[in-house]
Amino acid sequence: MVMEGSSDLLTVGQLARRSGLTAKALRHYDRVGLLSPALIDSVNGYRRYRLEQLPHATLVRVMRELDVPLDDIRGLGAEPSAAAVSMLLRAHRVRLEADLVSAQRKLHHLDHVTSEGWQTMADIDRSSATLDADAERTLGAALFNEVWSWLEKADRSADDDLLMVHMAHASAHHWARVGEAVNRVRSEWQCSRVYASVRRAEPALFHAQRALAICEANGIAGFDLGFCYEALARAYSVAGDGAEALRWQQRGYDAAKSVTEDDDRELLLADLESVGS
Repeated sequence: MVMEGSSDLLTVGQLARRSGLTAKALRHYDRVGLLSPALIDSVNGYRRYRLEQLPHATLVRVMRELDVPLDDIRGLGAEPSAAAVSMLLRAHRVRLEADLVSAQRKLHHLDHVTSEGWQTMADIDRSSATLDADAERTLGAALFNEVWSWLEKADRSADDDLLMVHMAHASAHHWARVGEAVNRVRSEWQCSRVYASVRRAEPALFHAQRALAICEANGIAGFDLGFCYEALARAYSVAGDGAEALRWQQRGYDAAKSVTEDDDRELLLADLESVGS
């Protein structure tokens, strides 16, 4: 039997007070496998926790106050790294923002229903908003090609730049819905190129990294992988990081050696040579 005053063990009440959790919550977290006691007294069934479990208990309390789902917290394990906690909180923020946008949209819709009457809203035909796969592919390709015409325009205005960014994202949206992995790679690459063209380093780097991640996850090599390296080199160049730009540019040159089609290889090499210009 372990005495309640043991210096390295805490009772349920002691852990509850020090972590900010309730005894009821601790019992529940034990049942669901989130925060289990170090031992349970075989005689009286009392739970005891190690002092080292206090930070985890406090983290659980903070997470629950933020409405992080139990399954997500449990997935962190008993001794999560700071990076894992940060990643989980970023993902939860995205989820909360999505819920907020959804609530705002519903409130907006509710206001229309209140002012115009539900009968008039019921007559709205929503079927026309749905595109079939062929239409999405056509739009994705048309927008992708239109972006090229804007990239080649030497006297773009600020409004032109904004329109070009919108078109690149619209194309990426359609290809994300109906395209293959290679289409998604090229969409992300084009978004990166557009942002580099308007001298916005952070999104240029983000989309270049996305393109590379899709390549690596799907075993895509050769021409498309080389252009992922080119996009990263260009993004780092825009960011003013010459060393990283040079490193990725060299990887692009290495990748070009495996591109068998002469036209594709020359196109990749020409783009790599233009990095920083």
